[in-house]
Amino acid sequence: MSSLANDLQKVFKTLSDPTRIRILRLLEEEELVVQELMEVLGMAQSRVSRHLAILREAGLVVDRRDGTYVSYRFTPPSEGCWRDAWQLVTKNLRGDPTAERDAAALSRVTEARGARSRSFFDAVGPEWDALRKVFNDELLRARAVNRLVEPGQQVADIGTGTGILAQELAGLGLRVIGVDNSARMLEAAQAKLDAEPDTRERVELRRGEAHRLPIADAEVGAAFAHMVLQYLSSPADAVGEMARIVAPGGAIVIVDFLRHDQAWMRDELGVVSLGFELDEVRGWFDGAGLPAVRIETFAPVTRNRDLPATFIASARIASARQPAQDRS
Repeated sequence: MSSLANDLQKVFKTLSDPTRIRILRLLEEEELVVQELMEVLGMAQSRVSRHLAILREAGLVVDRRDGTYVSYRFTPPSEGCWRDAWQLVTKNLRGDPTAERDAAALSRVTEARGARSRSFFDAVGPEWDALRKVFNDELLRARAVNRLVEPGQQVADIGTGTGILAQELAGLGLRVIGVDNSARMLEAAQAKLDAEPDTRERVELRRGEAHRLPIADAEVGAAFAHMVLQYLSSPADAVGEMARIVAPGGAIVIVDFLRHDQAWMRDELGVVSLGFELDEVRGWFDGAGLPAVRIETFAPVTRNRDLPATFIASARIASARQPAQDRS
């Protein structure tokens, strides 16, 4: 039997089970853990795990370990019979009732993720300023700001929290849009701004999600996410949104932890991810059409508690941006 025939046989065998197609469609939309797939599909763990193993062996799914959690995502085939088969699947399942039910269930799962994050920050509220001192990040914040700031700019502070960075940026003469999904955090930020009339008028607070920013296309000259992506279920979507809102020539700057094993941060700080691999970070920027990312890393800090190594990643939007589908 020819190689092509063997490939076709593998394609047909892998995609012959409707559950595997449902899983791939879900993972095409969102990176998920087994428990979330179980919830959407209404299936036992053993069944979901068995299908994931088949899809992973076929090269259609990759996993990412994060402490005790394992997340899965779809890797769309880019050529050959796998690509043709998947295009056929997606074309013919538009409007399919099962696919629509899965999509609705997926929305509930991802909304529940966001609700858990909001609940944590709503609970800690103004106490976050004291709690976040564990990050030991004042120097990192200053270094990142140096990459971001050009006098007179309007900038976005994504995940502004209690507005520490927003105030610092406003103090430099910048106009700031601070975005956060927690109402209590924004209340704390507003109280802090009200106590500082010199910067209050230069900061506007907006409630919204990092993957769906309440900011127009190219509305700001720069966007900053400081120790925020570790709280998000889909950092890549957040980076894409940051690229969308920044005008040509503007900068995107991210500060966060490198991959680590400090599991206590989940319980005490509410993080979703235990840091990130640099290749992962580069992938976010590349996916947003920003392949020329600059990354600087910093060694772990040992104080009362060991803190992981950190990174600053930054890139500039091309002066003449192409349409998103044409970016390479």
